[in-house]
This record gives sequence, C-alpha cells and structure tokens, in this order.
Amino acid sequence: MKKGTKSRILITGGAGFIGSNLCEYFLSKGHEVRCLDNFATGHRHNLKDFINNPNFRLIEGDIRNAIDCQNAVKEVDYVLHQAALGSVPRSINDPVTTNDVNVSGFLNMLVASTDAKVKRFIYAASSSTYGDSVGLPKVEDVIGKPLSPYAITKYVNELYAEIFSKTYGLETIGLRYFNVFGRKQDPNGAYAAVIPKFVMQLMNHEPITINGDGNYSRDFTYIDNVIQMNELALTTENPAAVNSVYNTAFGDRNTLNDLVRYLKEYLTKYDPEIAHVEVVNGPNRAGDIPHSLASIAKAKELLDYDPQYSLQQGLKEAIDWYWNNLK
Repeated sequence: MKKGTKSRILITGGAGFIGSNLCEYFLSKGHEVRCLDNFATGHRHNLKDFINNPNFRLIEGDIRNAIDCQNAVKEVDYVLHQAALGSVPRSINDPVTTNDVNVSGFLNMLVASTDAKVKRFIYAASSSTYGDSVGLPKVEDVIGKPLSPYAITKYVNELYAEIFSKTYGLETIGLRYFNVFGRKQDPNGAYAAVIPKFVMQLMNHEPITINGDGNYSRDFTYIDNVIQMNELALTTENPAAVNSVYNTAFGDRNTLNDLVRYLKEYLTKYDPEIAHVEVVNGPNRAGDIPHSLASIAKAKELLDYDPQYSLQQGLKEAIDWYWNNLK
C-alpha cells in the first residue's frame, strides 16, 4: 500500500487490546476498517469511540468458522490478523482450544485471504517462539524449542505463512510482539497481562505478587511502537521486506523489579499511598522465558522501524490512561 492511498483493511480480533488500537489508528488515517471478532477476549467498550464511524464495520464472527473468514475478507485489500488466544498459562490449562483458535483459525484466515486475493497478510507472531534459546538479544533466524502450547501455535503460524507465500503467492509479514502494553489493555481476568494487572492492584492498594525473585527481564513494548510496525509492514514497497518475520519491540530490557519500581513511582503522582503497597514474591510461572530482549536491527534495516517509546515513556502514557479510564 502506497503511503497516502486509502484502503480497505480487515483487522481480526479488532475488539481486543492491540486490534482496537489498530482500528482506531487506521480509521484516523481515512481507511475503511472492518473488525472481525467473536468477543471471547475482546470488548465492545474498546470500539465505542469509533463504532459509529461510517468507515468502520463490525463483523461478529469466529476465525474457527471458515465461512466467517470468507465473508470478512470479501473485497478487502489488506489483513491485519490479531485474533488469537493469548497467554502461556491459558495454553497450558487448555491446549486444545488454544490450538483450535491459533492454528486452525489462522489457517482459515490464510485460505480465505488467498482466495480473496488479499494484497498482503500481516499477522501477530510472538516472542514466545524463541523458546529455550538463551542468546540475547533475540535475532529472528535463531530460535529454540517452544516452552508452551501457545509458543508452538505461534511458531506454526510462521511456518504456515511461509508456505502460503511460497506456494500460493500470498504476501505475508509476521510481527513477533514482545510484551506489548498500553491503553485499552484489560486488567481483569485470570490471564491478564502483568502491567495492567499490577496497575489496577496498586491503584486499589492491593499487594502485588511477582513471579520468582523479580529478576526475569522483558523487552516491554508500548502499543504505539506496535502500531508503527503494523503500518510499516502494510506500506513497505521493499521486496526484500516481504514474506519474513520481524521482532516488534523497543530493543531494551527491564526486570520485573524495575517494572514495579517504575509503576510505583509514576502512580504516586496520583496517589502517594501507592508507594507503600506491599510487593510479594511467588513461584516462577511454568512456561515462562527467563529473559527476553529483541534485536530490532532487521526491522530498522528493511522497514525503517524507529520506535519512539521506551518502557518508562510508555508507562507514563499508559498509567495516565488507566487512571482516567479505570479508576
């Protein structure tokens, strides 16, 4: 897609955290946006700011249903495939459903996109694909063995995308997301991501539990960096950039202890009592990768990726949003 042109974009999982942010962004750029979601993990309130936009269309459906996929991609130029069942613990507790959504659903979308002659299929891959690979930073072509059913499903996505590129000519780009956080991320539920969960607990003066000793580290990635990567993947005209996968991260790592320290510091601006909330250490979580740090050299070289938000900058923005929307 050439910059400045208007297109019709399907965003699967568009009512979810990342998907709804992508919907909002591409609508703001004047594109037509379709959202396919079954609301298993997405929320209608994530769509409230643009549900009445004439360029927006909500399709309630399930990627596990091939007919729903076929209907959603009709006359679509590009697909941003975000729909998935996330969470390593969820996949350990229910590997069958995770596989049905993340593998069978993904394959349905690839087939439907190929049949509809979609110009490019950009999909959410995952840093969990690196598995037990111990080298840092993580480089795209060096991965280890998966450590969870979720990680297996996301690696299978990459394999299927490569086959569809080679066999059927579908342009694909996979974005290996690293611990994405930001506005609209759900703080509730058994599988809530760590940042919104900790923010809510701190705002409620509830003790927070860190898995392990807090020295596991992550490349926390603010949502606006992810939006930038999706737009670059959508608009690149570099033939060498297509049919590949890219780390989508900031390229820095912080420990969980660092994270909690920043959260307390930034939240005390709103409520000084948060500085005194107790922090408890629990057991390490099964399937977790100890350390995660992305090399973003490939994305910089081939896509001109230039992330603007560090963990600290992103947290300040995210905390402001949580305080004003969830308090």
